[in-house]
Amino acid sequence: MATFARPENALKRAEELINVGQKQEALEALHSFITSRRYRAWTKTHEKIMSKYMDLCVDMKKGRHAKDGLIQYRGICQQVNITSLEEVIKHFMQLATEKAELARNQAQALEEALDIDDLEADKRPEDLMLSYVSGEKGKDRSDRELVTPWFKFLWETYRTVLEILRNNSRLEALYAMTAHRAFQFCKQYKRTTEFRRLCEIIRNHLANLNKYRDQRDRPDLASPESLQLYLDTRFEQLKVATELELWQEAFRSIEDIHGLMCMVKKTPKASLMVVYYSKLSEIFWMSSSHLHHAYAWLKLFSLQKSFNKNLNQKDLQLIASSVVLAALSVPPYDRSHGASHLELENEKERSFRVANLIAFDVESKPENREVLSRSLLLQDLVAKGVMNCVTQEVKDLYHILEHEFLPLDLALKVQPLLTKISKLGGKLATASSVPEVQLSQYVPSLEKLAALRVLQRVSQVYQTMSIDNLTRMIPFFDFSMVEKISVDAVKNNFLAMKVDYRKGAIFFDNKSLESEGLRDHLSALAESLSKARFMIYPPVKRTSKLGETLSDLVEVVEKEHKRLLARKSIIEKRKEEQERQLLEMEREEEARRLKLQKITEEAEQRRLATEFEQMKNQRILREIEERELEEAQALLQEAEKRSKKKGKKPVLEGEKITKQTLMELALNEQLREKQEMEKKLQKLAKTMDYLERAKREEAAPLIEAAFQRRLAEEEALHELEQQQEIDVSRQRHAGDLEEKRRLGRMLENKKIFQDRVLSHRRAEYDRLKEEREERINQIIQSRKQEREAKRKMIYFLRSEEERQKKLREEEEARKHEEMERRKKAEAEQKARLDAIAEKQRQRERELEEKEKQWREEVLGRTAPVPSRAEPSAMTRPVEVASAAPAAAAAAPSTGKYVPRFKRMATEGGAQAPPPETDKWSSGSKMDDRPPQHGERWRDDRRPVYGGAGASRSTWQSSRERGH
Repeated sequence: MATFARPENALKRAEELINVGQKQEALEALHSFITSRRYRAWTKTHEKIMSKYMDLCVDMKKGRHAKDGLIQYRGICQQVNITSLEEVIKHFMQLATEKAELARNQAQALEEALDIDDLEADKRPEDLMLSYVSGEKGKDRSDRELVTPWFKFLWETYRTVLEILRNNSRLEALYAMTAHRAFQFCKQYKRTTEFRRLCEIIRNHLANLNKYRDQRDRPDLASPESLQLYLDTRFEQLKVATELELWQEAFRSIEDIHGLMCMVKKTPKASLMVVYYSKLSEIFWMSSSHLHHAYAWLKLFSLQKSFNKNLNQKDLQLIASSVVLAALSVPPYDRSHGASHLELENEKERSFRVANLIAFDVESKPENREVLSRSLLLQDLVAKGVMNCVTQEVKDLYHILEHEFLPLDLALKVQPLLTKISKLGGKLATASSVPEVQLSQYVPSLEKLAALRVLQRVSQVYQTMSIDNLTRMIPFFDFSMVEKISVDAVKNNFLAMKVDYRKGAIFFDNKSLESEGLRDHLSALAESLSKARFMIYPPVKRTSKLGETLSDLVEVVEKEHKRLLARKSIIEKRKEEQERQLLEMEREEEARRLKLQKITEEAEQRRLATEFEQMKNQRILREIEERELEEAQALLQEAEKRSKKKGKKPVLEGEKITKQTLMELALNEQLREKQEMEKKLQKLAKTMDYLERAKREEAAPLIEAAFQRRLAEEEALHELEQQQEIDVSRQRHAGDLEEKRRLGRMLENKKIFQDRVLSHRRAEYDRLKEEREERINQIIQSRKQEREAKRKMIYFLRSEEERQKKLREEEEARKHEEMERRKKAEAEQKARLDAIAEKQRQRERELEEKEKQWREEVLGRTAPVPSRAEPSAMTRPVEVASAAPAAAAAAPSTGKYVPRFKRMATEGGAQAPPPETDKWSSGSKMDDRPPQHGERWRDDRRPVYGGAGASRSTWQSSRERGH
């Protein structure tokens, strides 16, 4: 890095390098001087050096070097002479603009030079080959080679200047001027991308200005001058955005203006608010937001009427007509029908946001929000007297579309009014913010509204209408366009209609025609079919407890379902609570970690700051010592030069000179020079005052004479124009009288034609009325027949159901009687069998008694001779036993019932048991057990002496069962 004893040496060195063609070295030398810490005290030479430095940066397109140099120079002159920085920046922008314009002019000159008749004569082979290869025209190549680099450099210049001046309160005017020039650059050359970036840069500058409020040189937005500069910049941004047709950026500019005013809690002046609402209405119209466009026009009308004292009646009438037509252009239905909850919330928030922009409420609170709607807007138009200022055509159109009920003639009456309205409009002479108003832009929206009103009125009168008749009633559109309009209206629940192309008719009905029923038409059809099947084939009712069980089961299922849902919600709440606790623990842990990290970082920063402060103090001390030494040497040299020029010797000897002495000497010399300069300036000011006074004394009579001449000329011109206006009015009046006489001859023919048309329409109306009454009578008769058939069908179904029910009840009664009869028979049979069994037991007891008596008699007779009587006694049971099988065998032949014990005796007769010693004693004992079911029957035809065998068989079977 080159070092210079004085700033003049650096400037001289740079000029020498430029003279020999070494611009890069000159730029580096000046850059090293500007960035050096040795030359931080501002002098006038620094400004010259910066001017030369800017010249080199522009010539060599060194935008980064220019930015670094300006940042360094800002630090040098911020506290000493800030106007020097302003001059340097203006010089820098002027140079960049001139270079860009020069390059553009050269490109245009080159294009004009190439625009000749004979292309083959002047085109070089290289140009022809390049055009074939690249496919570019000559203008495109020249722009890319000459214009584009300089435009890029100019754009970079604007960005650099804005970045340097963004938070400098002393150069706010220069910042605003730079922003305006950048806007004009984007507008002149149609640079839409750069314009968006420029708006974003300015927006970020304001955001940072509010974010860092503790900066030293920060602009104060509370100051009226600063606020006005920022507002002017935003309004210029808004105007350029609308001229470039960047509507999204224009809307963001509107929001920037509103946000700036909310920041300072102050509403702009009426002149700015007029521009605000004018651009806002244009933005809403381009975005097809007719409701907000109408509200913006209403605000604009109120401002113009209240604050514009020069507004004439014609311009006021045009603006009022625009307000009413804009309000009528709003669709008469709400487009939020059928939207989801999220869409409704987003639309509501958007509406509140736009309402704040339109109302320009700097205290934007939720309770102060106003809901915008078409009905409220029309009420405001009447309440604020807008309808009193509009033209007669607009007033008639409003009454026809909003108040009159003309289902057949509405469109025919609206069409001539729209034709007249489309011709109204023009430039406004007394409203500068609204240069032009054209009412023809509302005609398409008004035609759609007229078509909607026709459909609405017709649907209230007719149920059916042919497509041809409806097409004739709406002359603005063909039926395809009418169908699109009606589809949108049906979708938004404004109309209820359907089109049948096979019949060529349109059917009107209530609003629940099919728009809602189409959602579940299949389920409705299934339910109807199920009901019909139930009526034709009713289910058989069974007498069981299943119905009661099912009813209880449904309640149990519902309770169980509710319990499960409650349990699920409790589980979800517990999960959410657990997750919340985990998140809180994580947050606390993260907060503790961040706090510990912050403490560590702060300690480290304090340590580094302490070390840096120590190093900085040491460096400052060294620089102060070096600077003092250099200043002492410079003062010594200046003292020697002055003493040589004035022929004086220095006051002090060279070897005795000290720094303090030189400083005092230099200060005294500077003070003396300053006093001499002030005296010269006072003398010059007095001379200038005398000269200016003399000029004004000489110019005063000349100005007065010129004023009188101008006054006379304007008076003569006014009289001439007044006379011309009178002549034109007379000619127009005479022509109007002639036109009235000409048309008066046609009055009788007009009345005749009118009567003919009215009679034709009255006959057509009577015919249609008769047809309609006849059709209604037919419909009534057919519906009566349908109701009669339906009543008969219901009566038949009910009769059939009662017959089936009666048959079921008879069948159940018969079954019940059969069951009772069977039970009674079984009870009688059981009683009879019990009686028979009782008789049989009685008989058995009698036999056992007889057998016992016989045994006693036999034993009594054979007691003296037991040896001889024993065989005979032993033979008696054998005979009895042998007689038992015979009786058993004879039983089946008689066809009677054989008891079980006899069957067992018969089966076991072939195998008689061996005699036992205790046989008689055991046989003498009675079996006291009750008889079994199978042993109730006895044979009453057995012999008298067969009882012993029977008893023995019974005893034996009992033993077998016991074993």
